[in-house]
Parts: sequence; C-alpha cells; structure tokens
Amino acid sequence: MMEESIYNLIPREEVRPPKPARHQSQFRSTVKVETKTNKSPHKTMGPAKVQVDDPQGFLKKRSKEPQLPEKTTFKYPDDDKKKPTVPNKTDKPLMGIKSTKNFITTNAVENIMSVPKKPASNFADTKKGDTFPLDQSGLVPKYIKRKDFGEVPTYLTRRKEEVERAQEEYDAYVREHYKRGAMKKLSEDERQGILNGLKKNWEEIHHQYQGLSVVTDTAPKKARKERMEAEMKQLERDIELLEKHKVIYIA
Repeated sequence: MMEESIYNLIPREEVRPPKPARHQSQFRSTVKVETKTNKSPHKTMGPAKVQVDDPQGFLKKRSKEPQLPEKTTFKYPDDDKKKPTVPNKTDKPLMGIKSTKNFITTNAVENIMSVPKKPASNFADTKKGDTFPLDQSGLVPKYIKRKDFGEVPTYLTRRKEEVERAQEEYDAYVREHYKRGAMKKLSEDERQGILNGLKKNWEEIHHQYQGLSVVTDTAPKKARKERMEAEMKQLERDIELLEKHKVIYIA
C-alpha cells in the first residue's frame, strides 16, 4: 500500500513501455518471389480479346420473343369415326335405286338368333339413384372365383402330418416301454378316483381358508394363510392336469 506523502503531488514524466518488435513471417521472401513470378504490369488490361458483334446487328424490337410454329389446320383424332355431315339443301339424292332385301324378315331372324345381352351390374349409393359399376366397387367377393378357394393351405397340411407323425412316434415309444413293464397305464376308474380325492381335499382346505381371520396381524396367521393358498394352487394344477389328459402312464 502506497503511503501518503506530499512528494506524490509533484507531476512526473509518463514513462511508456517500449513496444515489442513487429512480427515478420519467415516465409515473407518466398511469398514475394512467388507473387511476382510469371507476372508483368498491365497484363490483364487493354481491349478484350473476344469477338465483337457487328454494329449493324443491334438488338431489334421483338427479336427476343419466342417464335411460334407455322399455323396448320387442326384435326381431331376421331375425325375418321365421325358420321358424315348433314347434306345441303341443294344436294339431290340418287333416285331409282331399289333393293330386293326383305328388312322385316331379316330383322326378325337377327333378333331370334341373337343372344340376349346381360344387364350391367350396378349399385346405387345416393338418394337420387346414381348408379356405379359393381365390379370395381369392392363389394363383389372375387376371391371365391379363385382356383384354390376353399382348399386347405399346403403349410397346414404339412403341419398336420408332422403332428401326426410325432404323435405316432410318441405312441410307439409308450407302447415299447409299456411292454417292458417300465410304465403302467392308469385306468379310468383310478384316474376318476384320484380326481375326486383332489377335489375333496381342495374343498376342505378352501373351507378352512374361508374361516381364517380377515386381519393377519401376527406372523403365524400370515404363514398359515400363505401355506393354505400354496396348497390350493398346487391342487388346482393337479386337477387341471388330470382333467386335460385322459390317458396317463405311471413310470
């Protein structure tokens, strides 16, 4: 901290710090030589060395407008299909031409031999009765006209054969072990007796479960409730297994 003194009031000459040396690139001389190489003063100045237009060929009025093709007679593409024009009142028809054709008989024969035309299939979808083609509407089940309509797909037939073959192999395996005495087939009476016993056990446990306290505030109550729920679930799985499979083998 500067101490207060009367000598500090005397003006002093400001001393400026010296400026650092100016930076100069070490490639300065090389850049100068490359800049002056193959260049001479006024090389890009002077008259343009391009073709100059003729003074008489100045831009004229409407010379930039697009040129239309020559006028030709318009003709419709179906002119050859049109009916002939109405004859003029001064034209005279050919007279004296006679025909031996019996138009009544010819028309009768043509109508008798002709095949009646089927009416077009249309549908009306507005209150005014506007009709539209039925084929393009999507209302006609065209898929029923396919050659393979109503037939079982190939992949379903193949899958059915695979399932049948697997079932045959399993039945053969079971018969082989059954002949060896390693497996015993459970009879229908035994299966029904076991099923009735499981259902009776489930009803007894369910009756006891219904008599439990609603509030399980102690550990024994909670453990007993969980144990009874686990027993009922296991009995339900066993009952479902016996009801689902009619043939059961015991190893």
